[in-house]
Amino acid sequence: MRGLRVLEIRRARELRRLSPAAERILWSRLKSRGLQGAKFVRSEPIGPYFADFACRAAKLVVEIDGETHSSDEEIAHDRRRSAFLQTQGYRVLRFANAQIYENVEAVLDEIAQALTESSGKAD
Repeated sequence: MRGLRVLEIRRARELRRLSPAAERILWSRLKSRGLQGAKFVRSEPIGPYFADFACRAAKLVVEIDGETHSSDEEIAHDRRRSAFLQTQGYRVLRFANAQIYENVEAVLDEIAQALTESSGKAD
């Protein structure tokens, strides 16, 4: 597992097991290279954080925010988290659970656009 520490492995497994419905819906569309052939992983440890979904090759993180992400404290935490991920070279896309439930295709389109932009930078 690429040298992950035992505690990280346990935490990642727990996050996957307890993932909310919105994450499961999106994962069903991203797994097995389901979007533009890009390989996404779930509960990816990056520094002190676990990204909901990450495409390592494109340096893209996708975060799904539930209702618990609406307080001032949580919003500030999400900003710090995104800022850290960006210092690690990742682009961060954030979506609310409601966006997944109401129009997962629009969410996938936005992720696909970010993948396209990322692949254009490598050329």
